Amino acid sequence: MSDMTPAPPRPEVITATAVDDTRDTDIPAMTLRNVSVAFSGKHAVRDVSFDVPTNQVTSLIGPSGSGKTTLLRALNRMHDLTRGANVTGEVKLGGLDVYAPTTRPMLLRSRVGMVFQRPNPFPTMSIYDNTVSGLRFNGIRRKSLLDEAAESALIAAALWDSVRGRLKASAGTLSGGEQQRLCIARALAVEPEVLLMDEPTSSLDPSATKRIEELMSELKDRVTIVIVTHNMQQATRVSHHCAFLLMGEDKAGELIEVGPTRKLFTEPSDPRTEDYVNGRFG
Repeated sequence: MSDMTPAPPRPEVITATAVDDTRDTDIPAMTLRNVSVAFSGKHAVRDVSFDVPTNQVTSLIGPSGSGKTTLLRALNRMHDLTRGANVTGEVKLGGLDVYAPTTRPMLLRSRVGMVFQRPNPFPTMSIYDNTVSGLRFNGIRRKSLLDEAAESALIAAALWDSVRGRLKASAGTLSGGEQQRLCIARALAVEPEVLLMDEPTSSLDPSATKRIEELMSELKDRVTIVIVTHNMQQATRVSHHCAFLLMGEDKAGELIEVGPTRKLFTEPSDPRTEDYVNGRFG
């Protein structure tokens, strides 16, 4: 679909449901300063700067190709795994320089977890083993600690009641929505400070989508969340802050505007933001 494909306006939905964005957030969970991502010398994202408020939900919004997922993956060094990728600028997790040579990527990813677009539980593992896999990778072997962490994470992911009697069953026996909540539980088990979510409901039905959205609201006091979404109604339902990205003339994603969700959807500073959130393109 073209980035400029027109869609019906939807301001009446947007203005009615924006999350309360008036809370104090103290020190940001993460800070981005002039962050750019290039692949084989060609920029996909350029010069993005903003703060990620602590214990709130921040949505990255914008048309396809505007660099949202690329930027999200830069926050926990997922691009380290991509040949030809180069990230410049500064990303900080509290006081930790994410891209410092002394920062170990695998340990960073236990502090900044990731939930992908499609549920990706380990197919050969049980529900229990999926949940505690990150802990085992980090060297935790004591069964009592693993059991406690598994129960805590599955409760937090609103999955415990439905799986407590079948923890040894394959993760493949779960529904799509349950598999995505299992992936959330797996990320939560290592107690991250930030949880990145890349369109976590795009492959789910409306009922499962509603449960994941409710879960994000419940989790925000436990973990800071950054979510990529193409769904403007979802952005207003779940997020306190939004960052709007748009593809520039050279096809690199640029940050157009960032701010509290209600303000960005009702009183945007840039006319391009107003056009996008009201469905005039994208």
